[in-house]
Amino acid sequence: MSFSTRLTSLSHGGGCGCKIAPAVLSEILKSAPIRALPSALLAGLDNNEDAAVYQINESQAIVATTDFFMPIVDDPFEFGRIAATNAISDIYAMGAQPLFALALLGMPINVLPIEIIQKITQGGESVCCAANIPIAGGHSIDTVEPIYGLVVIGIVDPKKLKRNNAAQVGDSIILGKPLGVGILSAALKKENLSEEAYKKMIFYTTQLNTPGIVLSGLSGVNALTDVTGFGLAGHLLELCRGASLKANINMLNVPVIPEAVELVKQKIFTGASTRNWAGFDQEITLGPDVQEWQKNLLSDPQTSGGLLVSCSPSAEGDVLGIFKEYGFESAQKIGVFELGNGLLVN
Repeated sequence: MSFSTRLTSLSHGGGCGCKIAPAVLSEILKSAPIRALPSALLAGLDNNEDAAVYQINESQAIVATTDFFMPIVDDPFEFGRIAATNAISDIYAMGAQPLFALALLGMPINVLPIEIIQKITQGGESVCCAANIPIAGGHSIDTVEPIYGLVVIGIVDPKKLKRNNAAQVGDSIILGKPLGVGILSAALKKENLSEEAYKKMIFYTTQLNTPGIVLSGLSGVNALTDVTGFGLAGHLLELCRGASLKANINMLNVPVIPEAVELVKQKIFTGASTRNWAGFDQEITLGPDVQEWQKNLLSDPQTSGGLLVSCSPSAEGDVLGIFKEYGFESAQKIGVFELGNGLLVN
């Protein structure tokens, strides 16, 4: 974990913690022009979908997304891996198969040695290789802070497309990865992260959300997204708003990286966590047993976080089985959807 050039020292934020706060983003997007959209555009700006989807024929739709950010770790190869895994996740979150990627690269050329930049792109290439897709091109600029990510193009049968607005009353809510990545990244920047916790951070942020492809084929899966920069609470609220329902979750059932619990109790968390909470706290009701530190877990920005699934109770066993089959041992049912609005946390 010791590197001659600390990539994290070159940026004001890292990973999905770089995202603009929900309230600010909402204000920015208010000025976006509203135009008539083609019927073939199955998913676009509405409801903060993970990717845009454009139908090209009865059985095929193109899925397109982009994601990029500044370093969350100091190891350049691992930074590249994490950024690429995170970008591809949006394709899986729509239930789609990735086809190819374009690289987005912004680097302070006069600050970082070429060898470091090469390792970043090699890390991204290694993940695309694991996902069986090529990097077919891209764009690069000279920037003040290091930035890396991908544009990813995928394909899906429109009948299997999974959106984030179709949760049903009584649906089980299942989370594929444990929370806490943002907290671990904050500890890393303070040089207060153990070697074991660092290994877990790398493992979860580079674990491809490939179960999304298989989950899209289950009729009992009604809605799908992934948990990234707005934290579990933020992305769960997107599902709530889209379906006009209330999510009822139990914190005891939410999977969390153990070291993140220890750190957040020491008040180690990201500034993005605070900004996230300020953007959606009015939509959240907390039970009497929920602790202050648990709020920072709910709003913790997840870089390359887990899939968030809304499925019928009858499909719950199949969904958890698919996660386990793909090595997602922490996948867990965390709650249910009910009539109402917002998020209730007990």
